[in-house]
Amino acid sequence: MEDRKTLLKLNNISKIYGNLHALSEINLEIKEGDWLSVMGPSGSGKTTLMNIIGCMDRSSVGEVLFDGEDISKLNEKALTNIRRDKIGLIFQQFHLINYLTALENVMVAQYYHSVPDEKEAMEALEKVGLKERAKHFPGQLSGGEQQRVCIARALINSPRLILADEPTGNLDEKNEMKVISILEQLHKEGSTIIVVTHDPEVGDVAERKIILDHGKIISDIDQKR
Repeated sequence: MEDRKTLLKLNNISKIYGNLHALSEINLEIKEGDWLSVMGPSGSGKTTLMNIIGCMDRSSVGEVLFDGEDISKLNEKALTNIRRDKIGLIFQQFHLINYLTALENVMVAQYYHSVPDEKEAMEALEKVGLKERAKHFPGQLSGGEQQRVCIARALINSPRLILADEPTGNLDEKNEMKVISILEQLHKEGSTIIVVTHDPEVGDVAERKIILDHGKIISDIDQKR
């Protein structure tokens, strides 16, 4: 089997606020095509870790290598460019623009990256099963449909990494299973996925599960079947 390239590597990462260590000496390597869940109790450091990986925050100590580049010392503009060009973000709160249709919400992500392309945006919505809802506004969509618009938006610029924060947190069981199914399909197609979640159903379907507690990795489980 061909050895996969390392996409993300965290070396001795700590995040310190005064006397509080939100993260302590985190070492983590993620290869292209990995599907990783990050779990742990509230206050364990999950969100802090996600923000550092997603270029929304910096570590206090250590280095973060993304695609071979040390991003831990980059300025805000450079971090924004990496987040825009290489990371697809999926949030628990959908962050859709209420006066834009589902299609237009996906095209907004294209606008910040390159040039809006309606055909490509429609293909992204079709991939998540929402082609027939493309002209509907967020207020006309269910919570599950809004989350699938967010997934389509995250996919539109072919990111190197899909980073999802509690992607099923606001969904009922039926829509949760739809989101899990989409993530499974994306993984089969070769996407690298990190999901931060409280939900065991979501955490257990990933190929690898990291458990945090008090800012430290206390477990790193291979769940490949």
